[in-house]
Amino acid sequence: MPSRGRHQSSSKECHQIMRKIEALDGVVGVIIGRSYGGKSLGQGSSTGAIKVQRKVSGGLKAVTQSSKGLQELFIRTEEGAEERIWETILGW
Repeated sequence: MPSRGRHQSSSKECHQIMRKIEALDGVVGVIIGRSYGGKSLGQGSSTGAIKVQRKVSGGLKAVTQSSKGLQELFIRTEEGAEERIWETILGW
């Protein structure tokens, strides 16, 4: 996957988790979406924590905790790999 520019709302930990996701078998790429300041994934969430929200056509929708709030992610997957990737991320 080609190198991207630094996304201003994503922290170092978020970039690390995105690279980790991109390295999974069956992942085509990770697309950075909107960011929302001041929100949290839940009690005690640390920067870089990730939560897969739902399966959508072509992949998975997820959010990650950045130092400035929440960062939306779209995880583009190969067809049929969504469940396996979701389970892998859930185990982190």
